[in-house]
Amino acid sequence: MATLRFQALKETLNRKPVEVEEKERRSELFGKNVFTESVMRQFLTKEAYQSVKEANATGKKIDRTIADHISTGMKEWAISKGATHYTHWFQPLTGTTAEKHDAFFETIGDGLAIEKFGGGQLVQQEPDASSFPHGGIRNTFEARGYTAWDPTSPAFIYGTTLCIPSVFVSYTGDALDFKTPLLRALQVIDQAATDVAKYFDKNVTKVQATLGWEQEYFLIDSALAASRPDIQLAGRTLLGHSPAKGQQLDDHYFGSIPPRVLSFMRELEKECMVLGVPVKTRHNEVAPNQFELAPIFEEANLAVDHNSLLMDIMQRVAERHNFVVLFHEKPFAGINGSGKHNNWSLSTDTGVNLLGPGSTPMKNLQFLTFFINTIKAVHDNEELLRATIASASNDHRLGANEAPPAIISTFIGSQLTEVLDELEKVTDGKLSPQEKTELKLNVVGKIPEILLDNTDRNRTSSFAFTGNKFEFRAVGSTANCAQPMTVLNTIVGKQLIEFKKEVDSLIKGKKMKKDDAIFNVLREYIKDSKNIRFEGDGYSQDWEKEAEKRGLSNNKNTPEALKAMVTEKNIALFADLNVMNKVEVEARYEIELEEYIMKIQIESRILGDIARNHVIPTSIRYQNILIKNVRGLKDIYGDDFRKYSKEQLEIVEEISAHIAKINSGITEMIEARKKANKMEEAEEKAFAYCNDVKPFFETIRYHCDKLELLIDDEIWPLTKYRELLFTR
Repeated sequence: MATLRFQALKETLNRKPVEVEEKERRSELFGKNVFTESVMRQFLTKEAYQSVKEANATGKKIDRTIADHISTGMKEWAISKGATHYTHWFQPLTGTTAEKHDAFFETIGDGLAIEKFGGGQLVQQEPDASSFPHGGIRNTFEARGYTAWDPTSPAFIYGTTLCIPSVFVSYTGDALDFKTPLLRALQVIDQAATDVAKYFDKNVTKVQATLGWEQEYFLIDSALAASRPDIQLAGRTLLGHSPAKGQQLDDHYFGSIPPRVLSFMRELEKECMVLGVPVKTRHNEVAPNQFELAPIFEEANLAVDHNSLLMDIMQRVAERHNFVVLFHEKPFAGINGSGKHNNWSLSTDTGVNLLGPGSTPMKNLQFLTFFINTIKAVHDNEELLRATIASASNDHRLGANEAPPAIISTFIGSQLTEVLDELEKVTDGKLSPQEKTELKLNVVGKIPEILLDNTDRNRTSSFAFTGNKFEFRAVGSTANCAQPMTVLNTIVGKQLIEFKKEVDSLIKGKKMKKDDAIFNVLREYIKDSKNIRFEGDGYSQDWEKEAEKRGLSNNKNTPEALKAMVTEKNIALFADLNVMNKVEVEARYEIELEEYIMKIQIESRILGDIARNHVIPTSIRYQNILIKNVRGLKDIYGDDFRKYSKEQLEIVEEISAHIAKINSGITEMIEARKKANKMEEAEEKAFAYCNDVKPFFETIRYHCDKLELLIDDEIWPLTKYRELLFTR
């Protein structure tokens, strides 16, 4: 194994950057392999084109006859671009994308064949759903599942395959994917936000949720990654001593991008451009060999699709550059983990960002309306939001090395806090002309200049306002953005519905003017949601105590956090808004628990294997070298040998002590695992893995890492942190 380590290092050091040709401008490449509006105009009939446009704008169903025309045009375009197959591209609850390729090919007899792709094949397919996670929605032998075309996300050609973004549902119509509930939630926020936006502009007919994600990741040479069984199987290191130099000097952040990495990024961006993924920003992150890329904001559903596609592209491009991409939230202990910050806002079809301050008091009242309602929604549903980011891998990141803590809070900056404090003093009932003028001129009217200088960013806040959007920073780097976006849009949609009811009630019941009614409702929301606002250090123990006093949850592990999904309140929330029914919610809960169990179980097995089959044998081998040395000294010095071998004997004893701890730890961990495996209920089993199995990880790791410092570097089998993080 040590030989493999040194071979990997030699191979890595001899690598050169892969040449990447860039002959065309980004603007010329963008969307080249996407079935865009301009392509549709060229390849579809006018009727077919209008049908797709209406489906995008209003959700109107596409007639099957029209679908035949669309499929013919799509097929001709795809074949002209070199495509030979098509697939319904969907996002099952595995956390990755899925596809089944079929050829544009059909025999017609007499040894003849034609290219064929009909409306039925475009609109719906029937993949075998038996092996996808379903959480009890159906029996395993009931293999039927359906994928159905999502016309709001454009088809694209990846390699030689036409990919058709699709939803994935069971035979009974229950969602088996991430996309279906997201689309339903986006309908909720559209309707609710449009109704409220009409208070300020009657011309608004549609509101879109927008998303700009920031994808963080580590890049490790493929040879080095292959020399670590834990990276290969778990996507992270389960042991390894921290190097003397980590990220203490902050010299990697925004530093010069290493040549091999830059070459990878250039090809990645080129691939993204062709597929219509509008990546814009690239840079070194804080930890060594950690990087980030971010796109321009897009409509939320499309942004989610693009992030899922990007993660696939990254892995394929990395392979060509002899890299492995680590998306795991905490692949290395002691340095920053990786997140996927979700920057969320709302935009009207009149071109207004509802979370951006305006140039007039009226526009700023609109901003405050959506701003305060969002904070209220987060306050009322903070446990549910925490559940959306819960995973075995994100548990390692939350509350460590600059990541947000497990407590959900909002950060809005001191200036906006002062604005809300002023609004909290608004008179109960009708406002006097003087008070209204004062509010509009000196409170609401000053918001643009306040935000101009309000560039503060609290990096420990899980949900921060950053000028014209909210940044959900607690989302993990492996996550599918659909999950947090589904919940966020649902809870804000629900909140806006309640807001409109209350405002309308004051206007009709108490004969208040619209502005007076809005100010009155917002005043109460500011008071009600005050506990969720926090401007301090999210890592401090004082905050944990303060959060507890405020009644905020602090669910530090996944099994605890996930329970919020299946409370009566949250099941009713999803059901009332037709985002998910009870069966779908409970199925997701079951799937999340099963995934957590499997991940901890796999890591437990990997750790036991590495410790017993690599670390302990190497340690014994080094002990034997020391013992041989001691015997040699005894042969030379006789009874005085102890004077010259004291240190060697101490190391021998120290190694034995660590081996004993490792061995007993693994034995006890296996017993805890066996006990947990006998449990039938997923929730009980998840808590057993969390509380009884996982704690052994740290104990076993501690003693393995101590041995790494004692054993001769020449024979240590596992590629070390300094080599993984600083060999480029």
